[in-house]
Amino acid sequence: MRVLLVEDDVRMAAAMHRALRGAGVVADVAATSDDALWMVRAASYDAVVLDVMLPDVDGFETCRLLRADGV
Repeated sequence: MRVLLVEDDVRMAAAMHRALRGAGVVADVAATSDDALWMVRAASYDAVVLDVMLPDVDGFETCRLLRADGV
């Protein structure tokens, strides 16, 4: 399974990444909405774990943009 983790808090992202890796999940990390949108277009993910409070575009709008792209 491949997951995109979108989290701007470095410590939280690291902890979640370790937990996912420990569960056998391949996880990529994006810190901004722009990064997440770019990464989803560049690779295929089984799931996206999305923070609501991102520094550029909030997680709700990011979700809308992802869904508009067919994700």
